Amino acid sequence: CYYHFYMKKEIHPQYFSNTVVTCACGRTLTTGSTVETIHVELCSACHPFYTGKQKLVDTARRVEKFQSRAGKKEAVAQTRKGKKVKRAKKEAKIAELAEMSQSDKSGEPATIPPKADLGGEKAQTSETKQ
Repeated sequence: CYYHFYMKKEIHPQYFSNTVVTCACGRTLTTGSTVETIHVELCSACHPFYTGKQKLVDTARRVEKFQSRAGKKEAVAQTRKGKKVKRAKKEAKIAELAEMSQSDKSGEPATIPPKADLGGEKAQTSETKQ
C-alpha cells in the first residue's frame, strides 16, 4: 500500500518570480517572492556594515560627548613619556657623568651616584666630598 502525498490545491500563496525590491537609497533588485513589490530601508549598497561609512544618530549629544572624551585621552597619551624615553634620559645622564669624571683635572676619579640618586641631585666629586 503506497501513500501518496500531494500538496493541497489553493492553500499556497501565488509566487512571483520577478518581484522588484526597492531600497530607500534608490537601488532596485529583482528576486522571487510571494509579494509583487517590496520596499526596504537598507540594502547592501547603503548599509554601514557593507559600505564602511559610519552613520551616527546623536541623541542627547552622547556621540559628541564620547568623541570629546576620546580626544582628551589621545591628547594626554601624546604628552605622556614612556619608560623607554625615561630610561634613555637616565642612561644619557650616566654617560655625561662618566665623561665628566674622565675629564676631571684633579687626577682623582669622581664617584658616580647610584641610579636611584639620578633624579635631580648633582654628582659628588672628590672636591665636593671634602
